[in-house]
Amino acid sequence: MIDPEPSFAASVRIRRMTPADLDRVMEIESALSSAPQWPRAVYTSAIDRDATPPRIALVAEELPSETLLGFAVAMVLAPESELETIAVAAEGQRRGVGRRLFTALAAELSEADATDVHLEVRSSNAQALAFYAALGFEEIGRRPRYYPDPVEDALLLRLRLTETHGR
Repeated sequence: MIDPEPSFAASVRIRRMTPADLDRVMEIESALSSAPQWPRAVYTSAIDRDATPPRIALVAEELPSETLLGFAVAMVLAPESELETIAVAAEGQRRGVGRRLFTALAAELSEADATDVHLEVRSSNAQALAFYAALGFEEIGRRPRYYPDPVEDALLLRLRLTETHGR
């Protein structure tokens, strides 16, 4: 899939999440109904390099304004990893921001000796499913009635980093 606005995506910098980012991360998360709605403490733990299990937390910011447009968090238990969340603010969606975030995250996961990325997603989340399919994720299972309110299945997806990211 070609990014619809490559010039915009090129003006986005991906970097590690810091404590100064947490207010905007919480703001983006609360504006997106499909985001996990974690308490701030979870993000604080995600950026703690000494936390167990270890996590990689990245943000995407538009340059030159440094406006935070999205974030991603993954847990690493090499050789496995789990994409716990990836979220892009409305103004960054469908502009290549999510793809840039995931590409950077996949590179960091590979550096941390992860060979596979797993995730779970609501079976009704067509936008997320299309995004993950475009990245190369494949469905490997289903958890019936996993999500509450509304009750629905979780689809389990996997991406082999060794096949898609040159390891």
